[in-house]
Amino acid sequence: MKSKDKELLSLFRDLSAAQQTSVLDFARYLKSTSRGDATVPREPVPIPRPQREAVVAAIKRLTATYPMLDTARLFDAVSGLMSQHLLSGREAEEVIDELELKFGEEYREFIESEGGR
Repeated sequence: MKSKDKELLSLFRDLSAAQQTSVLDFARYLKSTSRGDATVPREPVPIPRPQREAVVAAIKRLTATYPMLDTARLFDAVSGLMSQHLLSGREAEEVIDELELKFGEEYREFIESEGGR
């Protein structure tokens, strides 16, 4: 077993059952974010934010709202915020607010980089 695999397994075992579920949900999300060659819209797809939303659900919603964004560019910010929520106990609502800002900022940069295309 690789050292990263051992570390991940050790960390995972130290989490509560709820935290383990969140980690698995997040890992599934990361795996699902790879895109095919399908045509992607340039405009956001409006998906309303539910009153009570889990961080992983918010990430899925924002990824669906902004399908034109390169998820690799967002990975560090998203995984950092997810870690703050899971490992440091940062409130979900606060993390989701910041995720929405990050996705919106990334979208604005996307539009600027596209110019008039």
